[in-house]
Amino acid sequence: MSGAKTKPLKSLRSAFEVIDFLQRSGGSGVTDVANELSIPKSTAHVYLSSLEEVGYAVNDDGTYRIGMRFLEIGESARSQNRLYELGCEEVDRLAEETGELASMMIPEHGYGVYLYRKRGDQAMPVKSHIGKHVDLHCRASGKAILSALPRDEVEQIIDERGLVRRTDKTITSRDELWTELEKISKQGYAVNDGELRKGLRCIGAPITRDGQVVGAVSVSGPVGRIHGKRFEEEIPKLVKNAANIVEITVSYS
Repeated sequence: MSGAKTKPLKSLRSAFEVIDFLQRSGGSGVTDVANELSIPKSTAHVYLSSLEEVGYAVNDDGTYRIGMRFLEIGESARSQNRLYELGCEEVDRLAEETGELASMMIPEHGYGVYLYRKRGDQAMPVKSHIGKHVDLHCRASGKAILSALPRDEVEQIIDERGLVRRTDKTITSRDELWTELEKISKQGYAVNDGELRKGLRCIGAPITRDGQVVGAVSVSGPVGRIHGKRFEEEIPKLVKNAANIVEITVSYS
């Protein structure tokens, strides 16, 4: 398959821009969609009514929302992913052993995508839902994934996605990020110490197959519970072990 990029169909791109806006806004009318995409109201109406007709949008008294067909498609996409099929058991075990929030992430288009999450009996409420696309540079799983990618691919991700500051601890310098990724490669796991949210810590380890990174697993929780030996030794060991088990399962299944 050729790596050359093809120019997307304008109408198809516009349809997905409508869908993206409906998702972000939580539902909008024809005028809002027209203004957002800088298109005539008549064109916006055609897109919205067409999406409704094929079941990908619903019309609630003039407010269009994304339809549940996307839930069906998303669940189908997730269930077909081998990492999801084979890794959930280890994520469940991590959540049970630590009592915290355990997660599994995969890389896609320069973002991290949460594939599966399991809350332990002490876990904090979850803000990032399954399927959400998130920045890699400020998360333990994300940095674990970046540490296992070729340098040119990481540079491309930075060029396209940037290094957005989330807290005063977020890495926003390329040089600092590369130093961090080298450290992660050597020790086998990544740490997020308040880089996404103050008071939150997370430890993540990459999952590879045939020399290529396919995802990462992590455990996150508040500083008040994840500190000292638990932060520096116990949870990193559990996370690395879980990642290794998933790697073996995925590689030889």
